[in-house]
Amino acid sequence: MSTYGQFCPVAKAMEVLDERWTLLVVRELLAGSSHFNELRRGVPRMSPALLSKRLRTLERAGVVRRSEDGGRTSYALTESGRELHGIVEALGVWGVRWIGQLGAEDLDPHLLLWDMKRTVPLDAWPRSRTVLAIEFDDVDTRAARWWIVVSGDEVDVCDYDPGFDVTATLHTGLRALTRLWRGDLDWPQLLASGECRVEGPSEVRRELPRWLGRSTLAAVPRAVPA
Repeated sequence: MSTYGQFCPVAKAMEVLDERWTLLVVRELLAGSSHFNELRRGVPRMSPALLSKRLRTLERAGVVRRSEDGGRTSYALTESGRELHGIVEALGVWGVRWIGQLGAEDLDPHLLLWDMKRTVPLDAWPRSRTVLAIEFDDVDTRAARWWIVVSGDEVDVCDYDPGFDVTATLHTGLRALTRLWRGDLDWPQLLASGECRVEGPSEVRRELPRWLGRSTLAAVPRAVPA
């Protein structure tokens, strides 16, 4: 681990935390991921080798605890790691408030649907199996179709047709849905923009905003330009 050669506590903390991807790995662990493949879904552009390296570094620093159960490896934050929750949340709040621009390289359907999956408000969905199809019109066809399947208290996200009857289909753009999820615009604005169309019964169209919910940081007030 490289050092700054300073006694300053901020410098000592950053020796552990400021390597590329490190805080995003901590973010995923804070969000509930505990296995390697779950972590990879939250950082899809991080190579497996680098993820393994960062996990080892965090383990040596006492931030992450690695354990084996039945031959399966899991990772969990230690008390030291859990104490980073406020720091990660504060960075997210700052990013939402002050950095609003999204480049094409920031848009990823895999990451968006993974983030949506783990915060789906299940209480808003019917108790019987319900399938929402999502079709993006601005990404490669290989990543353009997705299905959210909710059955009771179980939710799954598929990038292949699961074979169940579709309750409703959301046609939109990846950028538009990402901006909605982040809280950069709301449902009335999205519908008024013409970048969103819902196929399905009228009662489903009314409930869809409640079904999908929004990012945990969507309500953060945006900065007013000077």
